[in-house]
Amino acid sequence: MTSESRFAVLNRPDDSELELRPRSLDEFVGQTRVVENLRIALSAAHMREEPLDHVLLSGLPGLGKTTLCSLIAREAGAHLHASSGPALARAADLAGILTSLERGDVLFLDEIHRLPVAVEEYLYGAMEDFVIDVPIDQGLGARTVRLPIQPFTLVGATTREGRLTGAFRGRFGIHEKLEAYSIAEIERILARTSTVLRIGLAPDAAATVARRARGTPRVANRLLRRLRDLAQVRGKPTIDAAIAAESFERLGIDDLGLEETDRRILGLLHRALHGSLGVKTLAANLGEAEDTIEEVYEPHLLRLELIRKTPRGRELSESGRRWCLANAKALGDPPGRAAAVQGS
Repeated sequence: MTSESRFAVLNRPDDSELELRPRSLDEFVGQTRVVENLRIALSAAHMREEPLDHVLLSGLPGLGKTTLCSLIAREAGAHLHASSGPALARAADLAGILTSLERGDVLFLDEIHRLPVAVEEYLYGAMEDFVIDVPIDQGLGARTVRLPIQPFTLVGATTREGRLTGAFRGRFGIHEKLEAYSIAEIERILARTSTVLRIGLAPDAAATVARRARGTPRVANRLLRRLRDLAQVRGKPTIDAAIAAESFERLGIDDLGLEETDRRILGLLHRALHGSLGVKTLAANLGEAEDTIEEVYEPHLLRLELIRKTPRGRELSESGRRWCLANAKALGDPPGRAAAVQGS
């Protein structure tokens, strides 16, 4: 590689996830109700010259919770401090962060439902009264000193709002839940992403990607990168319908956005003796964690109404059964099984 080519590689456009994120609330696509509610809350806090109330953002992975948090800090003109629930094992870990905050700063805690109980309870005083208890000495002479901290805004993001205790959830003044994006919204996101990636994107190809993106911008951007790879290898400056079709054939993603694991789930339910399976059974058969089944694969299948939750477990819906019968080969059913199941 020549020095010129090395320089070109080092100075190519940054197509990282951070670069693909919008830089203001005006650029944020979708979640209209959430964005407008946050815009009003930010404006009101600015008029009162107060920090924004604590915010709880919930929703499935990849819908924009982290992006919205960074935009909240930017719109508020505040410094952003980020951590996550699993990273804060002790209250002392959190105390160091809280004492470093300046007035109006935003503290973002991702996967906040995974905070240890002791750390969660330590946050109560900080959120309500902006004070923390610092232990002094150890043993029989141990005592605590209450220290004031600067008023701040806590923004928590969670994929499992139900796992938060009522006492913790009630301390957030703003609750917003992010929903899956429409195909039209995903197409708008893809148009911006293709510009950042410096690759052309034909409208029919954009629609093809959007239909397979599972209503999730993160998935849409990931798929677009893979289509860009094939277009560049083929020497094409634009992702067209042919490139999209070949890419999805190679990736094993069908018209509904179903991947191999989705099809395996449907196949397991299709072959279940009693028509239903628990999530533990599905996870064991797939070699996946239960959380992965519930957070990554199940929501899309539920949204497509291919499966449903029942007291006995997960089972196919009528449309799911029809899909399985029509795609018996893709599910690995032996010849004649589809007709036998249909006749039973």
